[in-house]
Amino acid sequence: MPAFASTSVQYKGLTARDLALIAVFAALIAALSVTVAIPIPFSPVPITLQTLGVMLAPSLLGWKRGTLAVAAFLALGLAGLPLFAGGRGGVAVLAGPSAGFIVSWIFAALVIGYLTDRMVRRRNYNFWAGLGINVLGGIVVIYAIGVPWLAAALGDGVLAAAYSMAVYLPGDLVKAVLAAAIAATVARAYPVPPAGRPVIVGPAAERTEDA
Repeated sequence: MPAFASTSVQYKGLTARDLALIAVFAALIAALSVTVAIPIPFSPVPITLQTLGVMLAPSLLGWKRGTLAVAAFLALGLAGLPLFAGGRGGVAVLAGPSAGFIVSWIFAALVIGYLTDRMVRRRNYNFWAGLGINVLGGIVVIYAIGVPWLAAALGDGVLAAAYSMAVYLPGDLVKAVLAAAIAATVARAYPVPPAGRPVIVGPAAERTEDA
């Protein structure tokens, strides 16, 4: 078998393009956070578009850039910028009943980005697979962390808190559909390159170093 058959390309680090994409999507999540915030009378958690951005960033950018975009947004909000629902900002939000949902966004981005990366390595972005990934990461993971935190903060039972979250579920499903549809469209029309700089590994790389 020819030596070059085992040669592969890996992507390492982050490029200037990657940093720009991270900044753009952190700004997108911030914009979605402040444009819509519909209060719910029986819940301290308003309806916002934040989770649309949390689903969209890793769906388009993968786990590394998508998670960093969410982390950058959270860092800016915790630093005091009024980026969270209701124009709130600062570390004081972590003492509130919605803090579990805020914390969960990092884990949601990791799950969505990791599974999306695995999917696109095997084939092109598929809408239905992407929708399932968004539901798992953007709804199941977020609710699994946010609902118990909400129940503990309000002194209420987890089941009661879960029932109170039912009003958010239809909107979150719509966001999952939108994020998958946008990601599938972008993947067909203008696919985002992998994160990092390409590095050749294998015999070809060894021959280049020896030369």
